[in-house]
Amino acid sequence: MGNQSSALNPPDEENRNSAVAPETSNRDPPKAPANVSGGAVGPVLGRPLSNIRDRYIIDRELGRGQFGVTRLVIRRDRDESLACKSIASRKIRTKKDAEIVRREVAIMHHLTGHRNIVELVAAYEDRQHVNLVMELCEGGELFDRIIAKGHYSEKDAAMLFRQIVMVVHVCHSMGVMHRDLKPENFLFLNKNKDSPLKAIDFGLSTFFKPGEVFEDMVGSAYYIAPEVLKNHYSSEADIWSIGVILYILLSGFPPFSAENDQAIFNLILGGYINFESDPWPSISKSAKDLIKKMLHFHPKERLSATDILQHPWLREGGDAPDSPIDITVITRMKQFIAMNKLKKVALRVIARNLSEEEIMGMKEMFRSIDTDNSGTITFEELKAGLQRLSKKISESEVKQIMEAADVDGNGTIDYTEFIAATMHKNRMEKEDHLYTAFEYFDTDGSGYITVDELQQSLKKYNMSDEKSIKDILTEVDSDLDGRINYDEFVAMMTKGNSNMNPMHISTA
Repeated sequence: MGNQSSALNPPDEENRNSAVAPETSNRDPPKAPANVSGGAVGPVLGRPLSNIRDRYIIDRELGRGQFGVTRLVIRRDRDESLACKSIASRKIRTKKDAEIVRREVAIMHHLTGHRNIVELVAAYEDRQHVNLVMELCEGGELFDRIIAKGHYSEKDAAMLFRQIVMVVHVCHSMGVMHRDLKPENFLFLNKNKDSPLKAIDFGLSTFFKPGEVFEDMVGSAYYIAPEVLKNHYSSEADIWSIGVILYILLSGFPPFSAENDQAIFNLILGGYINFESDPWPSISKSAKDLIKKMLHFHPKERLSATDILQHPWLREGGDAPDSPIDITVITRMKQFIAMNKLKKVALRVIARNLSEEEIMGMKEMFRSIDTDNSGTITFEELKAGLQRLSKKISESEVKQIMEAADVDGNGTIDYTEFIAATMHKNRMEKEDHLYTAFEYFDTDGSGYITVDELQQSLKKYNMSDEKSIKDILTEVDSDLDGRINYDEFVAMMTKGNSNMNPMHISTA
């Protein structure tokens, strides 16, 4: 159903059966993949070449495309099956090709942790390939299930479609436009009937700022919005694409179908949507209302992802909650408020040591809030930036976030403070990141953070008063020996992370 595309826009997708799970702390000393190059740096990812076989056993092939192969891989240090998408270096011919691969890696890092987005575990580069290790999705494509079923009941379609809309919601709220949403780019995690859907391919995705317009025509024929064909579009194009997906879920066929791409484009530009043929007469007015509002010819008239999630059709007779939709960045910042002072400084240390791909997405968000390009975010800039994401966030809530994120207390939020306050738990829980942060405080290398070391480390942030130190030890020093060992430090850093209770922020 339409043209397929990957990170380098080939006609067939190389990652049709891949997907991702985060690395978790195992308390063993962290080990990086062996450097296979004697210090040589990879031309694509820009870091030392590494041999993926040092960490993973390479197993059977899962899929093959124009630019590479996806294989099953098994972690050597634990019994965990993952997928590895290997992009052949010889196919990455230009600087633009390399930039597209880097951007795909950065966007997957940026969107980490969402239940409907495939998780990127790690990215490695050797002399022959760029290897993206991802969560393994074994439930097959949404596209294949549509073909097998013909079309879904409205109840089943609503359950599936809400997951698709959640992907768009988190992308757009995190400053990412997908640009290639189609059923083939969604996999089920497993074979179970209630398996979650996972968006798997971000090869054509890009970062965007509010009001930014794009001109390059990308995507797949059946799902391309009319404004993309006119080379003048923004994030509303994603809404059109998922509107087409919902039409297919309910009817079993696309709204714009013809023998070749140009004929499909002509139909899209014509704007006529068929609601007369079977099964449309028997489909609810509410479902058709939602589709019409997503496939509105004028982009600014379309519903946003938030609007779609609040549409009655997604709630009628279903399990979709009426509660407000949480905004990822604001939720993370609110969680940061509740952290103790040691953890806040530790997150600064981790933020300084993250790779370029891991922080690129947050760098884009920082720049969109730092409107005067000063390199720091003032209270007024933070308020304006957060209120763009959520109209309901109050000034007092912004003040709380500002005070918590401004770890050094200078009245502004610098780049490292912003990354620390918005970091996903997957970053803070990586073993090598935890070990680096622990070493920052354990200055004498004894394996313990002493009271003196705590005071010295926190002094520059004006956090070394007696009460702060006592509060940290009360919370963290579980064996009551007056110091913090590595296990206690890890427990503090991971405490509450897996069960974070996001504070819902209305986006109305």
